[in-house]
Amino acid sequence: MPDLRLAADYLLYRVRALKLHGVHSPFVFDLYHNVLHHTGHFQAYDNVEALRQELLHDDRQLQVTDFGAGSRSINRNTRKVKDIARTSAKPAKYAQLLFRLVNRFQPETILELGTSLGMTTSYLAEARKEAQIYTFEGCPSIGQVAKEGFKKNGYSNIQLIEGNLDETLVPQLEQLEKLDFAFLDGNHRYEPTLRYFESCLAKSHENTVLVLDDIYWSAEMKRAWQEIKHHPQVRQTIDLFFIGLVFFRPQQPEEHFTLNF
Repeated sequence: MPDLRLAADYLLYRVRALKLHGVHSPFVFDLYHNVLHHTGHFQAYDNVEALRQELLHDDRQLQVTDFGAGSRSINRNTRKVKDIARTSAKPAKYAQLLFRLVNRFQPETILELGTSLGMTTSYLAEARKEAQIYTFEGCPSIGQVAKEGFKKNGYSNIQLIEGNLDETLVPQLEQLEKLDFAFLDGNHRYEPTLRYFESCLAKSHENTVLVLDDIYWSAEMKRAWQEIKHHPQVRQTIDLFFIGLVFFRPQQPEEHFTLNF
């Protein structure tokens, strides 16, 4: 049933989604043309995808602790690294979009809520090596595999914070002067998603970019996405179906886009 619902939501998204000629906001038009649908290749893609291939062939068994909504594909406490890489790692299309967003906006402070095996973290690190990245992972064994990848690729700007996100996020945010970019992929339930969003708002500013993962993953996530879109501090959102982009730019009119991606 969840897969049928997701398929129906996707069909509706494709009907609503605009292509480039339907975008009249200069900011969103430029973002769509030069970032969302950028077709060039970066060497960083090869660096991270080589790591993905290693993980997809890694037979190690891990004891998994999951504080979020869990996985639709795997429902057991012991999992192979290669199975996590196959079912939980963000596909290259979306991970590389995160790379391009960071490359475009050049944030100094980045948060990632949900490290998993560190694929998206690696893309974030490749895009802005001068940034400080704080990535949060609830499962120690998965976090250890991620740290191995960071070390192998020489990323020195990543701090991995282990533990329950409900207990680790706010203390870390309190230590930051500001938050420039955040990827929220730590929990796929309504209440935690809104709570993490509100926590990030406390350190956000007009140029902060927030990216929410799996905004149609469940009825709870759809509800959370709708509430975030209509939050009084949110000025622009872009619905790309599997992820949603949130902007706070007061110089732009309040607009909400559903774009083909």
